[in-house]
Amino acid sequence: MKHLRMQKLIPATPERVFRAWTNPEELVNWWGPVGVRCVSAEVDLRQGGQYSIANELPDGAILWIRGEFETVEEPTLLIYTWVVETTEAETERVTVRFEAHDSGTQLVLMHEQIPGEELRDQHRHGWEDCLNGLLAHLSGN
Repeated sequence: MKHLRMQKLIPATPERVFRAWTNPEELVNWWGPVGVRCVSAEVDLRQGGQYSIANELPDGAILWIRGEFETVEEPTLLIYTWVVETTEAETERVTVRFEAHDSGTQLVLMHEQIPGEELRDQHRHGWEDCLNGLLAHLSGN
């Protein structure tokens, strides 16, 4: 199993970044790699609650990401399962820390239990675009 760790400094409070990460109305505005559009997001923000995110791919196909919140400590920590609905989807785990920083929030993301290097590299690309989208969303761009 592979994992990846990423971080991004975001010029907003942990409360604001956490809200953008977990509020469906905001998620659809910034989520997704370049060329992919988030067309639906549902979030039941509580331990044991479910989430689902629909990504519209360039060819029009919809790819669903779903999971369950294992830990919700607003506004500092989220841990949730991650399943991309494909024929052989495996359950992965995502941990997001929202750490207060002099310049805003240091967002630290760990994506674990990834079943291979190729998929890890795809996740890295996707998360880079998502984090850049989040930064642009919270910067008003």
